[in-house]
Amino acid sequence: MTESYQPETLAVRAGNVQSQFHEHSEALFLTSSFTFDNAEQAAKRFIGEEPGNIYARFTNPTVTMFEDRLAALEGAEQCVATSSGMSAILSACMGLLKAGDHVIASQSLFGSTVNLFNTVMKKFGVETTFVSATDVSAWKAAVRPNTKLFFLETPSNPLTEISDIAAISAVAKGCGALLAVDNCFCTPILQRPFDFGADIVIHSATKYIDGQGRVLGGAVLGSKKLMEPVYGFLRTTGPTMSAFNAWVFLKGLETLKLRMDAHSANALQLAQWLEKQPNVARVFYPGLPSHPQHALAMKQQKTGGGIVAFEVKGGKAAAWKVIDSTKLLSITANLGDTKTTITHPATTTHARISPEARAAAGIGEGLIRIAVGLEAIVDIQNDLARGL
Repeated sequence: MTESYQPETLAVRAGNVQSQFHEHSEALFLTSSFTFDNAEQAAKRFIGEEPGNIYARFTNPTVTMFEDRLAALEGAEQCVATSSGMSAILSACMGLLKAGDHVIASQSLFGSTVNLFNTVMKKFGVETTFVSATDVSAWKAAVRPNTKLFFLETPSNPLTEISDIAAISAVAKGCGALLAVDNCFCTPILQRPFDFGADIVIHSATKYIDGQGRVLGGAVLGSKKLMEPVYGFLRTTGPTMSAFNAWVFLKGLETLKLRMDAHSANALQLAQWLEKQPNVARVFYPGLPSHPQHALAMKQQKTGGGIVAFEVKGGKAAAWKVIDSTKLLSITANLGDTKTTITHPATTTHARISPEARAAAGIGEGLIRIAVGLEAIVDIQNDLARGL
């Protein structure tokens, strides 16, 4: 489909391919392998001379439809779907980096992403320097002759810090490095990093793309040239998205625009309400004028998104009291669900990184992260008021 279509149309129609049965809803192909008309066709497909499905570890029509639809939404040439968001990051790194390379990453990353760079990639000879998500000069100062990749989340998890994608992209291009942006919090509905100079976009489809907390999946997007080694890594090692999960994600994409608008509207109301609560020391939400990067967020994003973080007075004990007093909200570290979720980042999503790294990222003991769902906002507020 052409890019002249609006995002909500692409989310419903892009990538859809009918079988000989002319089904209206996307078909689910539950098969481990595919047959060939003859030996010659099999040989051509295996060496890439003829397009077509071979083996579900790296080719499946349902997965391909999901990849093509997400690529259309992000404005990418190609998408490589993976088994989870973390496997998407791993696939990108293993496909594009080698021993001796250097990565510059935001210090405001999801805890598992920090651990991936600090342990897995380090074990393979890739060194990472962590810098401020918002200080462009820090990215420039960290550049080395062997710097190959810049990696950031914007908004960040959990403080919703906003990185200047265009400015950081300019630094990356100046030293010949690639810029990868984790777009999980915004999805292509609210933000398209390629429009600001990103080379690679990463997704945990588990979050908003599914939207109902059902299945795991991830995606890496970029040019065909960049995705070739990423796809090669997936084909060989197999961190593959299942056909069933891809089918669920296709259904999720159909309502993504509606949900992101509703999540954002609820989140803004909740953030405004939290700012008025006497036991709340600070609220972190890009849609608030009080957010340090509010102007930048409104330039890069269509709305503030669905994630609100806030710091309560009284540290960990007070934060746990708020969480434990809820009766409606789901106490879980997942996000992007229709159901509002609440978590204590310092002891869940970022528990495995060092106290020093948490402090550098601004994750205090009193911090609470809420992924605002689609319930009535008054019910969400009343549930939090009990503990506040």
